[in-house]
Amino acid sequence: MVSSPHEAMHRIFQEYPKLFSRVAEMLGVKFPPFASVSILSTDLTEVRPIERRVDTLLHFESEKDGGLLLAIEAQGKKDLAKPASWAYYATYLYAKYQLPPLLLVVCQDRATAEWAERPVLIGPAQWATLTLRPLVAGPHNMPVITKEAEARKDLALATLAAITHAANPSVDAILKALSNALRGEPEDIVNPVIEFTAQGLGDRPAAEIWRNLVAVDLSFYKSPLSEELRDEGREQGEVKRAAEDVLLVLEQRGLTASDQIRERITGCADPELLSRWLIRAVTATSAEGIFEEE
Repeated sequence: MVSSPHEAMHRIFQEYPKLFSRVAEMLGVKFPPFASVSILSTDLTEVRPIERRVDTLLHFESEKDGGLLLAIEAQGKKDLAKPASWAYYATYLYAKYQLPPLLLVVCQDRATAEWAERPVLIGPAQWATLTLRPLVAGPHNMPVITKEAEARKDLALATLAAITHAANPSVDAILKALSNALRGEPEDIVNPVIEFTAQGLGDRPAAEIWRNLVAVDLSFYKSPLSEELRDEGREQGEVKRAAEDVLLVLEQRGLTASDQIRERITGCADPELLSRWLIRAVTATSAEGIFEEE
């Protein structure tokens, strides 16, 4: 499983393309219904120059015209070189497909989001040749969804909102609402949400909250994260039983284990080491003797 907020912030639109229209409307831009949507190659490299790749590229088709191209970029921090790259993406896509390009930038912190949404004028001060104006989704404009019913209405939006609010003080309530909303839903709906949320939270403290919620509320699903948590649970159970076996052998042989020794045994997470201690516990002359060769 890829554990990357960057991946989740743009790939969620590949999984749920209709999410774009709802996000755009929240950002003040309304589009008519699209007839269909397709995922295009993200490689924007010319024959020889520097390789350039947009994170996600979607073609929203309209019954009236060719529709539009949506380039989605996940931005984790300010990068002064990015506006030039984004301008390149827009002009390259327009030249290649002859369709209007739109750039959507997804961020997880307010400072980066506010930086990304500032218009960038490209050209001389007297007359800008191009004006770069991306749509930006981030914690400053995505909804804080802490009610189960609200999350259930739109699981894709609730997932994106949880990802963009990964550092919000209310993230525990946000994630709890999302996990509650998933209960009872079909597995093909639940599993992608579990994984996108896990990826989007990355290594932030909220990731551990989500792991605990998945383990308790959603453990019966078969997403990679659910399977990983089940495997961890089995391993922890085996390690715990192995430590108990070492202590039981010492006790049956009349060898007193001090609190320090008991703590070392129960705190060990290495099954192979516990197995060696168990073998030594059968012949050791003291509880300390099981550690002699370590």
